[in-house]
Amino acid sequence: MGAFPRTRGARAAIGGPGGVSRRRLAVGCGAGRRRRRTSAGGGAGAVRPCRRCPAARGFTMLRAFSHTNGRCVFHHTKRCHHRKSVLAIRREDVNAWERRAPLAPKHVKELTKMGYKVLVQPSNRRAIHEKEYVKAGAIIQEDISEASLIIGVKRPPEDKLIPKKNYAFFSHTIKAQEANMPLLDEILKQEIRLFDYEKMVDHKGMRVVAFGKWAGVAGMINILHGLGLRFLALGHHTPFMHIGMAHNYRNSSQAVQAVRDAGYEISLGLMPKSVGPLTFVFTGTGNVSKGAQEMFSALPCEFVEPHELKEVSRSGDLRKVYGTVLSRHHHLVRKRDGLYDPADYDKHPENYISRFHIDVAPYTTCLINGIYWEQNSPRLLSRQDTQKLLVPVKSATGATDGCPELPHRLLAICDISADTGGSIEFMTECTTIDNPFCMYDADQHITHDSVEGSGILMCSIDNLPAQLPIEATEYFGDMLFPYIEEMLVSEGSEPLEKQNYSPVVRDAVIASNGSLTPKYQYIQKLRESREQAQSLKMSNEKRVLLLGSGYVSGPVLEYLTRDSNIDITVVSVMKEQLEQLTKKYRNVTPVHMDVLKHEEKLSSLVKNHDLVISLLPYSAHPFVAKKCIDNKVNLVTASYLTPAMKELQESVEAAGITVVSEMGLDPGLDHMLAMECIDKAKEVGATVISYTSFCGGLPAPEHSDNPLRYKFSWSPQGVLLNTVQSATYLKDGEIINIPPGGALLDSVTPMDFFPGLNLEGFPNRDSTKYAEPYGIQTARTLLRGTLRYKGYSRTMRGFVKLGLINPDPYPLLSSTTPPLTWKELMCKLVGIKSPAEHHVLKEAVFSKLDKDKSQLEAVEWLGLLGDEPVPAADSIVGALAKHMEMKLPFGTGERDMIVMRSEIGLRHPSGHLEDKFIDLVVYGDNKGYSAMAKTVGYPAAIAAKMVLDGEITAKGMVIPLTKNVYGPILERVRAEGIMYSTRSIIKQ
Repeated sequence: MGAFPRTRGARAAIGGPGGVSRRRLAVGCGAGRRRRRTSAGGGAGAVRPCRRCPAARGFTMLRAFSHTNGRCVFHHTKRCHHRKSVLAIRREDVNAWERRAPLAPKHVKELTKMGYKVLVQPSNRRAIHEKEYVKAGAIIQEDISEASLIIGVKRPPEDKLIPKKNYAFFSHTIKAQEANMPLLDEILKQEIRLFDYEKMVDHKGMRVVAFGKWAGVAGMINILHGLGLRFLALGHHTPFMHIGMAHNYRNSSQAVQAVRDAGYEISLGLMPKSVGPLTFVFTGTGNVSKGAQEMFSALPCEFVEPHELKEVSRSGDLRKVYGTVLSRHHHLVRKRDGLYDPADYDKHPENYISRFHIDVAPYTTCLINGIYWEQNSPRLLSRQDTQKLLVPVKSATGATDGCPELPHRLLAICDISADTGGSIEFMTECTTIDNPFCMYDADQHITHDSVEGSGILMCSIDNLPAQLPIEATEYFGDMLFPYIEEMLVSEGSEPLEKQNYSPVVRDAVIASNGSLTPKYQYIQKLRESREQAQSLKMSNEKRVLLLGSGYVSGPVLEYLTRDSNIDITVVSVMKEQLEQLTKKYRNVTPVHMDVLKHEEKLSSLVKNHDLVISLLPYSAHPFVAKKCIDNKVNLVTASYLTPAMKELQESVEAAGITVVSEMGLDPGLDHMLAMECIDKAKEVGATVISYTSFCGGLPAPEHSDNPLRYKFSWSPQGVLLNTVQSATYLKDGEIINIPPGGALLDSVTPMDFFPGLNLEGFPNRDSTKYAEPYGIQTARTLLRGTLRYKGYSRTMRGFVKLGLINPDPYPLLSSTTPPLTWKELMCKLVGIKSPAEHHVLKEAVFSKLDKDKSQLEAVEWLGLLGDEPVPAADSIVGALAKHMEMKLPFGTGERDMIVMRSEIGLRHPSGHLEDKFIDLVVYGDNKGYSAMAKTVGYPAAIAAKMVLDGEITAKGMVIPLTKNVYGPILERVRAEGIMYSTRSIIKQ
């Protein structure tokens, strides 16, 4: 493989084949002589006139180093030096595996030839033997205090620092890393000048001194070894078992041969078939990723585009492995429009999200991550993402006990970046060369040191190049060498501004003369802001318990998860809905259970959260509220404040909690729009003399083609039961009472305010109870009602006549009894013996419907005279609701709509009359949320956020009738695209 040397030694020696060639440049100290740049960039190899001696000829100094056709090339210039500068290579003593050095003997040899003294601290751990450094002219010596520049790979211990020296090493301080702040403090205290290799960059911002390639090489070797172990733990022997850890090879050439041998077995078809095709995803395009890809290329591999992964992961050739290289544009999209704009991303990364967990990760066997995460940029994978990825893979071949299929597609992650808490959010601690692997269990959010058990194999070693120390040292030294001289000839005690450093070196100075340099003063601010953020996070982190995963839960989750400080637990009996929600939204933990049947567990969940949002049927709210009272936890619901809830008023106040109700559409937005108008009217002295408001959730007109003219976008049972409720309203000063049982459907009125919609309306519950809370006791008409398309009420009257809207317990429909067909149930309801001939049953039903053909047509259309089994339920209306949910759902691409019209009659102090009209019309999105979900979910979510943020502080029962509540909510729902209009007609 051309990317890796086959041998090390004579061929790499200076002056030998493939080694170093030299040439001299006769350059004096002429005034006005131009600087000469080398390929190292940034002016590091510039030739400068000497400030102190105009006659500088005769002193040969190293000035530049470059690579030419893969060979090392040193360039020399003439320059003066008044004293013998001393360089020290310190011993690496922080990690037992650190066997690298910043310079190899070939670099030391060039320095000593140029008249520099080089000290090397003794170390039996260093991979390159001391005698090689001695041959190159170095002095092996413990005391390095005479050196003006002390270099290493990793940080020295604080107690080994020598004051007022130049130091160069990887400090890991530029992000204000907490673990290294004591080191930085000591560097400042001892007035040390610190050069950080990580910040040695060219004019394009690209690093010019790094081990990157060798981190990629070693990381790839390790994860192939780890995959062999993981596959074995899962019941599969694979060719990867013959690949060892990177440090087990003398050099990379040996490792390449081991990988090639494994690849040969793969090409012979020796991978287990039940494992399926293997896919490797490489993130980043830098040296880290390239090094990993070079080693991967020793396998029989095919690189494909990211969008091709899905296909090859299912039907790829088992005699090869597949790789893809992922760049930003493959997975980053702007939140508002789903596009990627590189210039915009650089400026506003917080406006983007990653689709990696959706578009790429589900088809990935092994992720090799080589990207670093910047604050405010989207992460590659979160815990929640990973939970959704741990789903079984259906193998193309039949799995057996001896040939098991994989537990999930994503088996391993090699995080070469070793960026804890970075792009891989749950990688919070690096692994080590001693213990290279751990298993991350996303469901439990724990790691365990093993290759067995459930989860994803993780490898995140932060000193990977140390596993191939000789090649890594030579590679790194080649990159560092051009910049050694200018660091070496300066004294750490001299003022920084007097140093004539090149941009590459100057910009890498983190600290000098007891202070952070101007470019890095942000570190102190970062420290302070991080400490502040940690403190705030502890106080700002909020936990929300969402009960229910139905139609409106999507907008609730979408809104709340915009705040990364909010963690949400969703509880539902609907497992599939839970899975869909947790796939779609971040920071969401699913719990599959029936809250009404697990009282103790519900209580425990409530206790561990700051707020509960209940999207359960209204009948469950008192039960949930009692748990909130017991645990002193706030509650938000979108349902009516029922008498059963009102009974808890004193207990809620005693517990000191807030229970927000009627925070949806109707009730909810109808209250808020009414109160906004009423409060404004009162401000000008007007009196409310009438108030009517009708609201309905409907299919869009083009999707209303069924006998009911209706489809379900929320609780079907609630819709059906509303038709048999009682109702009370005020009409021209007279109270009208409608008894329960279906009489409501005889009080239907045509609604012609939108003539093209052909609407009808009927009263809804007790409208008169809002006179006092609305503050409109002066109103002579007060009516709140429900909107439907014309024909709905007539059809529902037929169901009432047949006894189908009956909420009473009906044991024959229990799941423990033999199932009934609809035909059998209808025979019982109309009082004829079962089984009956179809025409006999039809005639009996027709008679029961008072010979109403349209009602009979609806019954037949729904299949209620057929042999389809009746869904198990507690009541007949419950069974009908389940049946209608199956028969009348919104199909793919079908929209619903919300229509609300409120009319408020005002009398002004001048005596003239005004009619205010408030219209709210919202359509659902074809591929997004329904109108009902938006208009119920967003108000509930906004109210929940207001409670969490302390904007709603009132204790006790709260509904949105005061300006401090409805004002912010109406403003924020408009921002979500829920728009309403108002107009007036003035009468004399």
